Amino acid sequence: MTRHLAESVLKQVPGWQGGTLEELERGLTNRTWLVEKDGSRAVLKIDEEVRDAPHGSRVEEAAVQALAAATGLAGDVLYADDVTLMTAYVEGTVWESVALEQDDNIERVAIALRRLHALPLSGRVFNAAVAARRYAERIEKRHETLLNRCLQVVESLPQSKDLCCCHNDLVAANMIATPDIVFLDWEYACDNDPLFDLATVIEHHQLSDEVAERLLDAYFEGNAEAWRDRLAGQQLLYRALYWLWLAARPDANSDELEKAGSRVLL
Repeated sequence: MTRHLAESVLKQVPGWQGGTLEELERGLTNRTWLVEKDGSRAVLKIDEEVRDAPHGSRVEEAAVQALAAATGLAGDVLYADDVTLMTAYVEGTVWESVALEQDDNIERVAIALRRLHALPLSGRVFNAAVAARRYAERIEKRHETLLNRCLQVVESLPQSKDLCCCHNDLVAANMIATPDIVFLDWEYACDNDPLFDLATVIEHHQLSDEVAERLLDAYFEGNAEAWRDRLAGQQLLYRALYWLWLAARPDANSDELEKAGSRVLL
């Protein structure tokens, strides 16, 4: 994949022909550029091939992000095809994990999540079992015991019937204060149990019980008690999927993998 391909994409986007390109950190299966033209900035991502589950195609991702952008929850979509996505650059402060436990930030996340979950359904349903099996295909046999435990967890949890449009990758690095909260990287976005997004925020950042309770209470406007058991199931699901995702990566860190595995066995 060459710079020439990125330049050819810019020629198809009104107002961006001739923009300058600065390649950012390279992903496992895509390349990303920061584009600048006449004081405006954008982010251009080009994949090596059309993505499959658990990702959506770039066109499917763009459709969800465009809906979110219309409500101020995402950057505008400028161009998309099956392997390409170009979006407006979002100015602001990208959060780190510690930000979620500061001030009233977790309540702000809850409010943003309610807005996100009120978007129209995407029409593509998150299938945890399919995602788990895709990850499992790339995991070394030496991890077989924990691999089987994670698959058992995923397959034992029924598919939720209460679906809404979810982001499905709400790590702090995908949250930016502008000062309003805007979400980045919508590649996993599709219809899912809304509590999976809350579980991701809690589990990925290992939030304290007090902060997790504040998130749940703010999201359900004081009615957290009725949702704790269902949230616990989604937290277990996230822990299993996160371990599988880590173990499937060619650059998996052994210490991080061990810590994630111990949380699956809690």
